[in-house]
Amino acid sequence: METTRLRLRINGSEREVSADENVPLLDVLREACGLKGTRFGCGVGECGACHVLVDGVSTPACDTPAWTAQGKEIVTVEGLARNGQPGALQQAFLEEQAGQCGYCLSGILATASALLARVPHPDEQQVRTALDGHLCRCGAHNRIVRAILRASKAGGQA
Repeated sequence: METTRLRLRINGSEREVSADENVPLLDVLREACGLKGTRFGCGVGECGACHVLVDGVSTPACDTPAWTAQGKEIVTVEGLARNGQPGALQQAFLEEQAGQCGYCLSGILATASALLARVPHPDEQQVRTALDGHLCRCGAHNRIVRAILRASKAGGQA
């Protein structure tokens, strides 16, 4: 494979990295950029653990070639924090104790953030539909839904 230079805008900062031509965005985020919050799950975009925001759309980073994200705004779970503190959505997850092992949460937070940007005050069914492609083996689904609804009432997407 041929190595190429990628210019990516990640969490508000411009990054230039060298990577194989078709390397997944997940690998660039975790290895080249050191952003370990985004998780590898299934590797085929089915479990939701690797979701990040690309131009505001929840996107599986494991099967998205990094070169396709050039010129777009990428936001990882680390980018949802504000001034080093949890964003409103992250805070709601803490208050609802929505995470158990936490492996799935970075992807769920990305998808929830995208949902709240589109629908600031979703109902429970809209939240459940948005999260349909995310697996949580701990069974924390109800707490996750409550956290997203709490964040929507607090008026915070990030």
